[in-house]
Amino acid sequence: MIQKTIKAKVMKDNSMHAKDTGSAEVQIALFTEQIKQLTGHLKTHKKDNHSRRGLLAMVSKRRRLLGYLSTKDPKRYESVVKKLQLRR
Repeated sequence: MIQKTIKAKVMKDNSMHAKDTGSAEVQIALFTEQIKQLTGHLKTHKKDNHSRRGLLAMVSKRRRLLGYLSTKDPKRYESVVKKLQLRR
């Protein structure tokens, strides 16, 4: 789980307007932050397969959102990938 302060900062940095909490950019950024935290957890707890399954689900959700954004608005897609430093 992401702490409230980190989540608020990520949403503020990636939102399009003040009350934006559900746009594709914000969701992708939140998934990216969760993936980073969970990856660190799995480096120390190698046999935690339940969390590994959750990580794979988050990665696939983020990939689907990136695919949606790339077809809907390629400029926004490029800016998100560049901002979050994702490989694509």
